[in-house]
Amino acid sequence: IRGLNQAVRNASDGISLAQTAEGALGAIQNNMARMRELAVQGANATSNGDVGSINAEFTQLNAENARIVAGTSFNGIQLLSQSVSQVFQIGANSVSGVDDITVTTASAIAPTSTSLGDTSQTAQAEIAKLDVDIANVASARAQYGSVQSRFESVISNLQIAAENQTAARSRIMDTDFAAETASLTRAQILQQAGTAMLAQANQSPNTVLTLLR
Repeated sequence: IRGLNQAVRNASDGISLAQTAEGALGAIQNNMARMRELAVQGANATSNGDVGSINAEFTQLNAENARIVAGTSFNGIQLLSQSVSQVFQIGANSVSGVDDITVTTASAIAPTSTSLGDTSQTAQAEIAKLDVDIANVASARAQYGSVQSRFESVISNLQIAAENQTAARSRIMDTDFAAETASLTRAQILQQAGTAMLAQANQSPNTVLTLLR
């Protein structure tokens, strides 16, 4: 039962890892959505002279995304800047693939769109790149979302297993207690019967002497 309870805690760590990564990816995706708006704005022919000022916000958002990628970690594990496999023990035993789950962190999030340039033409070229970047981030978010759902299912099953084992142990203990109580009662009855027979045997000679008098 202790092993199952520890497995629940391990699975909870897996959920925390997934939530940390998914939250960071959500922030990046929001920034990229704004960057795409800026790219569309800069791609407008009438905005040709404003692309430079529009690009200032664009590059700031890109820098923030880079900071999020570099700074997102869980227990020392980089979640967005590299692909790393982590094994979570989610069973009381050691059967590979049954009692553990391997989580592979998202491939390095490296946006291809980093600047709008200074003309509407260069800004327009970034729109397609941003579409690819946004799709990659959405895919990574979906990956971590599925990991979180799987760990939640694991925890539910582990808790049921722990409850069943606790109930089974309680039934065994109750049965053993009842058996021991019955044995003790039987022994006490036999002891009392033996004592009564001995007392009766001791009284018999006295009864005979009394009659002879």
